[in-house]
Amino acid sequence: MKKIFGLLICVLFLTSCDDGDLVVETFNFDSVDIQKCDDPGRDPLFKINGEELLLLDIPASYFTNEVTPEGQPRIATISSTNRVIYRKYSGEADDSVICSDVPPASPSVQQEWNAAAGGTIEIVTTEVTTTDPETNEVTITGYKHQIKFKTIEFVGSQNSFVYDEYLFGDYEITL
Repeated sequence: MKKIFGLLICVLFLTSCDDGDLVVETFNFDSVDIQKCDDPGRDPLFKINGEELLLLDIPASYFTNEVTPEGQPRIATISSTNRVIYRKYSGEADDSVICSDVPPASPSVQQEWNAAAGGTIEIVTTEVTTTDPETNEVTITGYKHQIKFKTIEFVGSQNSFVYDEYLFGDYEITL
């Protein structure tokens, strides 16, 4: 009886359930600067980290050179016109994958997750200033736009993942 019971236990362990290859995706662009194409006709902001790209495609009108009041960020709701896209490429990516009229054949997109409608993009704008050391005159030299995603769900062909809050970074406009 002990042998049969032991055999049943072994069979149970060998035929345990499969979790369906659940893959939880995350990304880390913390140490990467925000980039923008040199072509004024192309508006997306993006970050590239090796084979990964995080793209923010919203109208430039959200980045006005006007300070936002304390606790009142500009808010864009993710939709078909306000998009956030995360991509993994087959090799090292550079700005040519976004900024070229005809994207290069390599690297190619291996996986893509699009932000689902309903999440928000918060933008807080502050002045960038310099002070003249001799006259103590303060001059506004630009504006810094801190971009944060709130309750954003990335949906791919096989799975999805959610960030309650993700700091995209600071986008600076120099005057």
